[in-house]
Amino acid sequence: MRPDNLPFRRLDSPLSTAALFSPQIPNRPLADLCRNLATMLDAGVPILTALRTAARNTSHPKAKAALQAIDTDLQRGEDFASSVAGREEFPPLAGEMIAVAEQTGQLPEILKHLAEHYDNLVKMRRVFIGAIAWPVFQLVAAILIIALLILILGWIAAVQGGDSIDILGWGLVGPSGAILWLTMTFGTIAVLFIGFKLVSANDAAKRKLDPILLKIPAVGGCLRSFALARFSWALALTQQTGMGLDKCLDTSLRATSNGAFAGEIPRVVAMVRSGEELPVALAATGLFPETYIQTVEVADTSGTIPETLERLSPKLEADARRSLAALVIASGVGIWLIVAAFIIFLILSLASFYIGMINDAAKGL
Repeated sequence: MRPDNLPFRRLDSPLSTAALFSPQIPNRPLADLCRNLATMLDAGVPILTALRTAARNTSHPKAKAALQAIDTDLQRGEDFASSVAGREEFPPLAGEMIAVAEQTGQLPEILKHLAEHYDNLVKMRRVFIGAIAWPVFQLVAAILIIALLILILGWIAAVQGGDSIDILGWGLVGPSGAILWLTMTFGTIAVLFIGFKLVSANDAAKRKLDPILLKIPAVGGCLRSFALARFSWALALTQQTGMGLDKCLDTSLRATSNGAFAGEIPRVVAMVRSGEELPVALAATGLFPETYIQTVEVADTSGTIPETLERLSPKLEADARRSLAALVIASGVGIWLIVAAFIIFLILSLASFYIGMINDAAKGL
């Protein structure tokens, strides 16, 4: 569900190379933009003046262009929310929340909350990148070391005039073998990365992939924790705006950025509209832990859902960060095992080669 005055925005992005280069403003400048606008609007600065000031102050080209375009839209008589929702530089959540803010007269407050939300996304991304940097370095180092061994052993064989040592048993020897090895490994990584970007940009694909990922023990727990934290934050925020519960749930499930949760929007919204209680509707998805459902049930009974979820969201984010740390540690161990397996395989291959040479020499005596 969207606020009625918002223009239609297609949810399913096409699987194309354009999806690799997101037109959206990155989270860091987006958080700064929301915060600056909130500060100026809270101080009573007119919206057009605030937009022009923010456009002058931002150094990000996408943010500057988007603000200038919104300025033009407002001068033509379009409202702020519709202009934001119609621009691909802004995430759908920003457009929907700003629409709610305009309807309820809480634009500065909503912009502050959005700034905090995008700040949290920046922090989580930084934690994730910092955590996986060392395991990724180990993997790249292992690939390069193997390529170097293939190259050196090929050169040695060429100089001595003997047979080349095929350490992998794949026919990869000498310079051509090293190049082919690097092409195979880094090419596979590139294909996986491109595939991930394309799937991430397509809602239909995410709704098929994310439920599978949630079933993987370590990965699923991490993704679920992040989704629950975002859902709790968004639902707490939308509940405070006076928006209908069905629209709150629609917006909040989209805010999870998880295809499994977003895929349950029709079911949850339909159940709420038919008169089912919120805890029952959430439990029907099978995505929310029992403890979470119980917490929501107690909050629903006491009429304190926004306050409860607002307190719960930081705890869920902390759980998500712990899950992420555990996942990264497991990934590091896995990469170490792969590297160790390669080393053992190389040692055995070299030993087998030299034992064969010794046996051949012994037979010739």
